[in-house]
Amino acid sequence: MTTMQLEPELIPLAMLNALAYCPRRFVYEYVQGEMLLNAHVVEGTLRHAAVDAEGTAWRGEVVQHRRVYVWSDRLRIGGFCDVVEEQAGQLQPVEYKKGKPGKWPSDHVQLCGQALCLEERTGQMIGQGAIFYFAARRREVVVFTPELRAQTEQVVAAAHALVASGELPPPVEQRAKCRECSLEPLCMPRLAGLLERWQARGEELG
Repeated sequence: MTTMQLEPELIPLAMLNALAYCPRRFVYEYVQGEMLLNAHVVEGTLRHAAVDAEGTAWRGEVVQHRRVYVWSDRLRIGGFCDVVEEQAGQLQPVEYKKGKPGKWPSDHVQLCGQALCLEERTGQMIGQGAIFYFAARRREVVVFTPELRAQTEQVVAAAHALVASGELPPPVEQRAKCRECSLEPLCMPRLAGLLERWQARGEELG
C-alpha cells in the first residue's frame, strides 16, 4: 500500500517519538494525517495544558522557559520543548508525559531530538535532559549518550526516508504496544499481518 508523497522541510519532534514507537504509526499520523482519540490521548492533552502556555518562571536557581520552539537545519527536524531549564548557564530540555517511565525508548529519542536542536541553536553541548511522568509523579533523568544520539539520528533518517517513499510499513504486532496505541482500530495489526503473510505465501506458490 502506498500513500501520497510529501517531503517536509522539518519533521516535528513529536513524530520522532511516533516513529521510534512504531514506523506504521508514524506514517498513519504524519504522512496520512490520521488521528484517533482514546482515553490515553485525551488524558495526555489535558495533562499538557499546564505546560503548553509560553512564559518564563523562576524555581529557586533554575529558570524555566516554557514551550520553546527549536529546530535543526542539519537534521530537518523541529518542534516545541515543553520546558527548557537554565541553571548556571547550562540548558536542559524537560518533556512531560502522562504515563510511566521505562516502557519504551521512544520518549528518550524525542527528548534527544530536542537536545540536538538546542545544541545547534545555542552552540552549547547539552549533556542531559529529563522526562516528568505524571503517572509516577517523578522525573527521569536522561543522559544523551553517544548511543542515544546515534539512535536518534537513525530515527530522523528513517523518518525522512519514509516520508519520501510514502510506503506504509508492516505492523509491528507487539501486543503491549498495539494495546496502548490510539490507532489500533485503524491499523488492525493482527489482521494486517495475516493478510500480508497470506499475500506473500500466495506469491511464493504462484
